Amino acid sequence: MSAQPASDLGILVLLAYQGFVRQLHKDMAAHGYDDIGHSDGVVFRMLARQPHTVSELATWLEISKQGTTQIIDDMQARGYVVRTPDPSDARAKLIALSPRGQAALSVARRFHRSYEARLVRAHGSESIEALRVVLGDMGAAAPEALDRALRGVYL
Repeated sequence: MSAQPASDLGILVLLAYQGFVRQLHKDMAAHGYDDIGHSDGVVFRMLARQPHTVSELATWLEISKQGTTQIIDDMQARGYVVRTPDPSDARAKLIALSPRGQAALSVARRFHRSYEARLVRAHGSESIEALRVVLGDMGAAAPEALDRALRGVYL
């Protein structure tokens, strides 16, 4: 039996993602957001367009409502989200980005754009577009593994 090649694609994707996240967190900290949690980025994206209930977020995160509530409680304590009454259901609360959360998302989006621009300068636009296609195909290969509503947040 032969050993896995050192350039195992799955490992390279994982390492690239970890490197990206480390640089993102470093940049966020430099802009005053040194308390970003592991789940915050996904929640920021989910709330970018409109508020959602904890139930909706839990479904997309594929975790319990209790787990989602803990994440939201923590983000609220750090000033990134607010809870408001749901006008369509008096029992429910809508979770929305606070002004601090919107500002943090703006900083993160600027980082994403500058990171990609650096990659384009280093590797050329054709290479980065090819990478985008390959990664998109990889994400689409198992659509059941990623909720369609969540995919819409990213793709």
